[in-house]
Amino acid sequence: MTKRYKILLGVLILILSTLVFFEANQKEPVNWFPSYSNKDKIPFGTYVFFQELEKKASNLEEINVPPFEFLKYGGIEPGTYFFIGNSLMFDKAEAEQLLSWVDKGNTLFLASNNISSSLLDTLKLSQKSRVRKNGLENFPQYNLVNPRLKSDSLYAFQKDKEIIHFNEIDTLNQEVLGLVQIKDENLKKPEDFINFIEAPFGEGKILIHSSPEVFSNFFLLSKKQQYMYTQKVLSYLDMNVAHFYWDNHYSGGKTFNTSPLYILLNNRYLKWAYYFVLIGALLFVLFEGKRKQKSIPIRNPLKNKTYEYTQTIAGMYLERSDHTGIAHKMIDQFYLDLRQKYHINTQANNTNLISDIAHKTDHPYEDVKELMDYLQLQQQNTAISKEELKDINHKITNFNP
Repeated sequence: MTKRYKILLGVLILILSTLVFFEANQKEPVNWFPSYSNKDKIPFGTYVFFQELEKKASNLEEINVPPFEFLKYGGIEPGTYFFIGNSLMFDKAEAEQLLSWVDKGNTLFLASNNISSSLLDTLKLSQKSRVRKNGLENFPQYNLVNPRLKSDSLYAFQKDKEIIHFNEIDTLNQEVLGLVQIKDENLKKPEDFINFIEAPFGEGKILIHSSPEVFSNFFLLSKKQQYMYTQKVLSYLDMNVAHFYWDNHYSGGKTFNTSPLYILLNNRYLKWAYYFVLIGALLFVLFEGKRKQKSIPIRNPLKNKTYEYTQTIAGMYLERSDHTGIAHKMIDQFYLDLRQKYHINTQANNTNLISDIAHKTDHPYEDVKELMDYLQLQQQNTAISKEELKDINHKITNFNP
């Protein structure tokens, strides 16, 4: 290495060391991600709320699987099912499972800015967002309707945030429990919007709150005793219920990334050490590895022969008139499509398998049962004719999973 290169390398190391020093001494930025996870201590986490809820709920149980799986196979007992998250997007089958459970006399509590249309349509509800028309900042303010719970002063969320409210409800069957408004000093009486309702369903009830931020660490740790509002909201729930289920699937607590690189890059000091090693390796390649390696001859990449291979195999089956082999391969491919596209366990017993396929493909139960019985019969057939092969292909194609 020449003297000039050594000087340049020393200057680069000095610059990098200075950058690392200033980066390491910067204040860690606040993470405002709305996780609503009971493990997160960030502003929009629910660590504080969950710790207090554990003291009040006699039988609190965390659920880490999707509601559809828990309600269908988990042997769930009567009680209260609590959901909180920035977005609760239940699919049609999952919403039906939840409503069926509520119909038996149970309580469902949902706190979210965005709730799936499949559930809102069933309850005849509609959500809408709103911001100030004459200002840049939006500070939501909350209160309850019940005179015994209503406060003389509003509970404010001290951060700019749009409000999500219900603009349509079933007024004949549903009860308004809470209101929200946008703080505006220019108006003598700001407009109130509905953000907390109770919707009876069958023998049970559903409580829906469109402002999940009132359960966050940021709101509960405010110096203005904002936690009183959250306590009043919880007064609508029976804390002594036999089973109180807390959902972790939609709240953001269902996953935890343990990748070494993820942990490395999320630590400021390890991240810069990692970058420093990479830059050092790059400098070594530029200055030390230059002209020390012979030129590498160009080699054309191997061509993809998958299509030709498939044609060859298919031709072999056709030439041998192996209709039975083709039919069995076709049925195996059908089961593979069910596993990959709909995540259906095809090893389940026949009754559960047919029920899962019917729920997730929107095909009638009887049609699914007829097809599955037919395919199982053909799998046992050791001599399938050409006409039977065409019939199998026709039934699978028309089913279109």
